[in-house]
Amino acid sequence: MSQIIRHGVTRRWSDAVVNQGVAYFVEVPDNPEADAATQFHQVLSQIDARLQQLGGDRTRLLQVLIYLPEAGDLAAFNEIWDAWVPEGHAPSRACVHAPLAAAGYRVELVITAAV
Repeated sequence: MSQIIRHGVTRRWSDAVVNQGVAYFVEVPDNPEADAATQFHQVLSQIDARLQQLGGDRTRLLQVLIYLPEAGDLAAFNEIWDAWVPEGHAPSRACVHAPLAAAGYRVELVITAAV
């Protein structure tokens, strides 16, 4: 049986879980009071940091699930996303318009990446 490695474990969640060279994690912006564009840049920077911590990078993204509570934010998110994802390394991706659990957040991302 393969080893499951959990990072940042709390009673309710782990910051990241790695199994068989695949990392699973969720990111929300550190500052939910910032405007949408700032939150988008912030959360992508946080993904970079988490991937580095786990031994990966943007080219190793497998799948990203994007949750946006404001459907009108999609164009702005896509512009920032397109500049962030390395050419030729786009992951499988879905974007869902849904309310988030905490007020103020303009984005939540569920990440699967090879590490």
